[in-house]
Amino acid sequence: MKPTPYQCSAHTHTTLCDGGGTPEEMAAAAYAAGVKYYGFSGHAHVPIPREQDFVLPADMSAYREAVLSLREEYAGRMEILLGIELDNLSDVAPDGFDYWIGSVHDFQAPDGEFYAVDYSPEEWVRCRDCLFGGDEMRMAEGYYSEVAKMAARKPPILGHIDLVTKYNERGAFIDETSPRYRRAALGALRALDPSATLLEINTGAMSRRWRTSPYPAPFLLEEWRRMGGRIIVTADAHSPEAVLYGYGEAIAAALAAGYRESVVLTRNGVRECPLQ
Repeated sequence: MKPTPYQCSAHTHTTLCDGGGTPEEMAAAAYAAGVKYYGFSGHAHVPIPREQDFVLPADMSAYREAVLSLREEYAGRMEILLGIELDNLSDVAPDGFDYWIGSVHDFQAPDGEFYAVDYSPEEWVRCRDCLFGGDEMRMAEGYYSEVAKMAARKPPILGHIDLVTKYNERGAFIDETSPRYRRAALGALRALDPSATLLEINTGAMSRRWRTSPYPAPFLLEEWRRMGGRIIVTADAHSPEAVLYGYGEAIAAALAAGYRESVVLTRNGVRECPLQ
């Protein structure tokens, strides 16, 4: 019997980084929701002073121990996967993990200053104004240039490819229909290797009330399907109640883009699963 997207939650965060639930609470919520394949994907360390309360320490031994202990606890009932979300500025390697998610959250300016695209709307504006001269299209192009570099590393999962639009509900900052914007976004997408990387449909900004639709935008999903790419539905969950948040909307977006299947992530690799 094939699994369903609802049986997998592979992009999740705990109190060990910036999440609101302990590893134990997150696993218990997933199990209660019927998840069969649960992946922890803590934010890997970055050398950004203000981020230290939101990422794992460079020494990830405590994180590993917590996850592997839960793997034993849930053995035979729910598969626990040890994952990591690696940022473009992370200073650690994803060695020894079951999988990793490659994401872009931050820029580092030539003077060493750090800027984030998803910290707050105010920080988004600061990034645009200080680093890109107030030009939102230059910022989008800079962001997607970083995404293309991450894509070249062939992450097992590419995280929230168009995160730069997190605060762009109703076009608040960027015209996402602009040919210039779409050229940059599609360039990053086409840097991905469909045989090596899954594209996630990510509902994290929905659960935190920043968006009413999941990442990525429909035009990116449609192009990824034309490229032969596979998708995985994720919640980017930062709290126990969000482990499967918005999966219905994510599945609807996939179907509208022409997909009939997604995948779930298991300790033995990916398994295809029907969307309906």
